[in-house]
Amino acid sequence: MSLTYHKRFQMERRIGAELSLPPLPPGYRFAPWSTGRLLDHTEAKHLAFGEELDAQLFDCLRTAEGCERLMREIARKPGFLPEATWLVEYVASPSKIEPCGTIQGIRTSPRAGAIQNVGVTPMHRGRGLGAALVSAATVGFQQAGLSRVCLEVTAANTAAVRLYQRLGFRRTKTLYKAVEVAYSLG
Repeated sequence: MSLTYHKRFQMERRIGAELSLPPLPPGYRFAPWSTGRLLDHTEAKHLAFGEELDAQLFDCLRTAEGCERLMREIARKPGFLPEATWLVEYVASPSKIEPCGTIQGIRTSPRAGAIQNVGVTPMHRGRGLGAALVSAATVGFQQAGLSRVCLEVTAANTAAVRLYQRLGFRRTKTLYKAVEVAYSLG
């Protein structure tokens, strides 16, 4: 085993004039947080992260069980903000509704919040759902009276870094996450 380090950025932005949920493409809808939807958030999170780099950095993202455990931990945190926690669903038909995006919000101080785990499932990427989730969470932070929002992102996830920059986030710190990796001699 050896250690490898992955660069991560801490990013932050001021909360501006977000006053309502952003529009979603046809066929998609927002679902507000409720404990009864925890497994839908879990499914979206696992499908969004299970095969991505972040699953190498954070063991909990590798399995559905780990994602469920993570969702339960986030929902129990003292600063958990239901109004900044959203699910996006794709409504293929009235009987076929698919959770395809998730985001969670945590109050970290009296004036600031943190976004946790923005995830969009691979089949639904490229439709603006990630930006809509971040905007919806920001509306929730604003409703809670917060003026700043931050997040962390793996630097190698250039699409996510560009998205956050487009949404007004700026890098405030560079962090390194150590990960043990197996290596072979052959």
